[in-house]
Amino acid sequence: MRTTYDEADDILVLHLADKPIVREASQDWNTHISYAEDGSIVEVVILEASKQGAWPLLKSEAA
Repeated sequence: MRTTYDEADDILVLHLADKPIVREASQDWNTHISYAEDGSIVEVVILEASKQGAWPLLKSEAA
């Protein structure tokens, strides 16, 4: 897993796999999930991450 955070835009991206993305779905206005052909999750994008409490990640949560 690779995590990136854009502080200027408050966007957190959790990269779970290096597979090509074939489908994306919004879970709500600020959470978007990208899927691979086999249905596995490739990445999760969280808008306004710090405002939603998703950033910063605690070390115990990121492990």
